Amino acid sequence: MEIRILLGERLKELREESGLTQKECAAKFGLNSVTYLHYEKNQREPPLALLAEFAQFYGVSTDYLLGLKDI
Repeated sequence: MEIRILLGERLKELREESGLTQKECAAKFGLNSVTYLHYEKNQREPPLALLAEFAQFYGVSTDYLLGLKDI
């Protein structure tokens, strides 16, 4: 459960650092804005392929996104 909480927090933090809105980020990944919101609010878990896309886009590891290690 703790991993999901970190994922949402880290997605939000990285998005804000990039100066993107949730709507812009959702469009970048081809998602409905509500779906993306659910990822940030820890109400849904993204599929592994999307998790990898998030990591690549933000220039971090999937381990970082999942809270398994710090940058």
